[in-house]
Amino acid sequence: MFSSLKVVHGVAVRSALSLAVSIAVATSFAAAPAEALAKSTTVTKTAKKSSAKAEKPARIAKTSLKAPKPVKAAKVAEDDNDAPRARKHRASYRMEHGRRAAVHSIAYQPRATSVGQAFGLHDAPNSLALRSSVAYVVDQSTSETLFDKNSRAVVPIASITKLMTAMVTLDSHLPLTDEITVTDEDRDYEKFTGSRLSVGSVLNREDMLHIALMASENRAAAALSRYYPGGRSAFIVAMNAKVKSLGMTDTHFENSTGLTSLNVSSARDLVKMVNAAYQYPLIRKFSTDRSYDVNTGKRNLAYNSTNALIRNASWDIGLQKTGFINEAGECLVMQATVNGRPVIMVLLDSYGKYSRFADAGRLRSYLDTLGEPHIISADMGTSANP
Repeated sequence: MFSSLKVVHGVAVRSALSLAVSIAVATSFAAAPAEALAKSTTVTKTAKKSSAKAEKPARIAKTSLKAPKPVKAAKVAEDDNDAPRARKHRASYRMEHGRRAAVHSIAYQPRATSVGQAFGLHDAPNSLALRSSVAYVVDQSTSETLFDKNSRAVVPIASITKLMTAMVTLDSHLPLTDEITVTDEDRDYEKFTGSRLSVGSVLNREDMLHIALMASENRAAAALSRYYPGGRSAFIVAMNAKVKSLGMTDTHFENSTGLTSLNVSSARDLVKMVNAAYQYPLIRKFSTDRSYDVNTGKRNLAYNSTNALIRNASWDIGLQKTGFINEAGECLVMQATVNGRPVIMVLLDSYGKYSRFADAGRLRSYLDTLGEPHIISADMGTSANP
């Protein structure tokens, strides 16, 4: 009996020990993940604190450094409303100050190659260092050539077009007091330029003509063609008929604004067009005004001339028109009096915001000391068609 009790006691003791061991093992395994998680959380918090400390100097560098103002995007149109929207690219630059550095991004617009550049017209050598690929000056009274650089080249003429638009409008003898409303049809869907003349604006024909010539307002020119008898298509036909009547053999028009590279001409033809436009008193007056205010029915708008030379008292300008699209470059035509001599100047495909005006000054200085006529041309015998 004693032996049996001893056996039972031994079994009970072993069972109790086995149970205790099992509980201890289970507890240790259960506690391990919690401890590991706690350690992991502690490490994560420590890492975040370290990361925050590491990032802090970068933020300080970014805010403490004052980068210079970004360079403005390259100008794509000098005329108030001849501004095609080019795609902007991003460029980065790094400014360093001690151990801190910050990277900044700026936007810039690469300028498209003009037709004159593509045909090498800028490469023609000239002693005046003109930045216009085409330059032509003639005596208005005698038609004598005073300066010639690539005058036969046929290139886009941009808003110089509006001189023809004005002549066709005035030739129609439509009442200048008629009111014209700007609509969606007058928006620029080719170059996607903007305009201060919003849809729904109402001006009379005279005011539309005025701001089209003086400030190169594109929607005004577009609206004028739409209100022509027979509509815009008839207006374009009339423009090209006028071209033919003036003997302009290098010229063709596709719209009334010049916002297309398909409106082309040569400097020799443009002398004929400027001379013809000069016969219209309203074109002379409107194109040479410094400023003009209009009321669109919505608000008052103050327009200024696109030609900086108009505000220069040393110039005696009887007629002028500027123009720009990427394909045409900076353009300028003028009738002016230099040393008592009436001349017509044509400057096409000039590169640089003020280069056409500077070129006009160089030509005037040249005319002041004029000896023999100055002839420069990459190809005087043929036209450089785009």
